[in-house]
Order: sequence, then structure tokens, then C-alpha cells
Amino acid sequence: MKTIAFFDTKSYDRESFQKYSGDELNFRFFENKLNEDTVSMAACCDAVCVFVNDNITRRVIEKLENYGVKIIALRCAGYNNVDLKFARNRIKVVRVPAYSPYAVAEHAMGMILMLNRKLHRAYIRTRDHNFSLDALTGFDLNGKTVGVIGTGKIGQVFAEICKGFGMNIIGYDPYENKDFCGKYVSLESLLSQSDIISLHCPLTHENKYLINDETIAKMKKGAYIINTSRGKLVDTQALITGLKNGQIGAAGLDVYEEETDLFFEDFSDEIIRDDTLSSLISMPNVIVTSHQAFLTKEALSSIAETTVKNLNDFFKTGKSENEIII
Repeated sequence: MKTIAFFDTKSYDRESFQKYSGDELNFRFFENKLNEDTVSMAACCDAVCVFVNDNITRRVIEKLENYGVKIIALRCAGYNNVDLKFARNRIKVVRVPAYSPYAVAEHAMGMILMLNRKLHRAYIRTRDHNFSLDALTGFDLNGKTVGVIGTGKIGQVFAEICKGFGMNIIGYDPYENKDFCGKYVSLESLLSQSDIISLHCPLTHENKYLINDETIAKMKKGAYIINTSRGKLVDTQALITGLKNGQIGAAGLDVYEEETDLFFEDFSDEIIRDDTLSSLISMPNVIVTSHQAFLTKEALSSIAETTVKNLNDFFKTGKSENEIII
């Protein structure tokens, strides 16, 4: 039996993975995130299973290797939180490249609908018995242009949803997808033409702060920005400036560049010391959700199934089709 140290565990993780714990795999569930202070919990384990806010640095990898850990299993698609160059030839890293593109794409559309039709504000009003319609005017999505940055599986599904609303769809991606239902344009053209811009790309060194002062200035005035991918695709200070001066009409954020110590946790009885995040949350034309776009029953089931397959394949053959190779 192989023992897996499972970090950053939530109740829904236990529910999804517990049924796979048995003769072949034994999960040790920890609520702590994996970092240099907690890596010792993985001692005597054969593998670690981690999520988006675990911090797998060079030092963490060194300690895991010393403990005899053979594989890092990411239960997510992104891997920017792992020092892959240092891990190479030391410890295998596998991921879940796709779980439910519908989950994330539908969440992105939900944010658009809520921001446009002011549903979050209307909900609060009616609970206070305020039935005024002042300042709740939205616009028809039909005929508007949506720019999709990143046209992989999630971006492709998101575009199909937008197509159902009768929107004009344009896309930008260095690697074009033949199944994308929109028209490919340059990034500059996408920025200038789009009424709504939705990000669906992984975080790389090349696209860090893709949304910044310069790119925001090129956008159509009043454009919406939706980010369900990675926080550091957006320069938060530039975003706030754009929101304050009206260049950006609204923003829906499921991710935030400094989310690591905040998202997935309950701070409802505490004062948040992140003034930037507090500023965003206070704005009436901004919606922040705590990295929940993936959170559907179907996605959780797929994540667990693929992660367990990655582990079993590795322990049986030394290989996995979802190994990250750089």
C-alpha cells in the first residue's frame, strides 16, 4: 500500500477521495497547505497530493526527495506553484489537465450575468424590502463582442456558451484551437473590440500581468474583465485604477494574485489586512469569488478519478500520461 500525504484538505476533498482509499492507496488528509514549514508531514509517505495554493519550492522539493517521496500529484490543471525546473530528474510531477471545462466556463458566464444585470445588488436590496430599480440597468448580451484570451478546452466551452447568447466571439491564443467557434485576432485587436474580456489561459512567465496599465488603456472604455484562471494574469493595482477612472466597467474575479493565505479559508470574524482586496470587494461593480469556479460535483469527481489514476499508473509503471515535462 502506498501512503499519500494530502495537503490543503477541505470537506469536499475528503468526500471525493475517501472512496479511493483502500488496498492500494492510503490517504493522510491534512488541512495545512504544503510549504517549507509543513513539508515534514510528508515524512514516510510515498507521494503528496497538492492544490493551487500549496507552495512547492526548491527547498520543499529537496525535503520531499530526502523523505523518499516519489511523486507530486497536483489535483488541478495549473502548475505555476511548483518549481518544475528543480523537480526535473528528482521527483515526478503530475496534474489533472482537464476535469470539467463546463464548471469554469459556466462560472465565468455567471459572473457576467450578475455584473451586467446587477443581480448581487438586487438580491441585497430586496432582502431589505427595497424594490427600487434605480441603478440596476444592464445591457443585452446579444450582439455584444466577447474576447476570449486562451482558447483551450475551457475557453472553447465558454465561447460556445457566449454563442448561445448571440454574442460576437473573437479570440487570442498563441496556439489556435480548430474547434474554437470564434474568430482569431491579435491581442491588440481583441482589447480594442471587446465589450467583455474573459481570461482562460495558464499563468506563464510570458503572460504574467497580461492585464496591466498599458493593455487596459487599449481596451474599449467600459469593458468588463472576467478572470477565472490565475490571479497574476491581472495587475491588481492597474485594475483598480481602471475601475476608478471608468476605463473598466466591471470586473469578475474568481482568482486574486495574493490569494494564497486568504482563499478557501473563513475570515468572517476577522479584519482582512489586505487593503487591496478590501478595496476591490467594496466596489459595487466588482464581484470576487474565492477560486470556486471549479467547484461542481462533476469536476470534483473527475479530479479525484484522474488524480488517483495518475498515482496508480506511476506506482505500477513508473509513468503517467499526465506527467508535466519541461
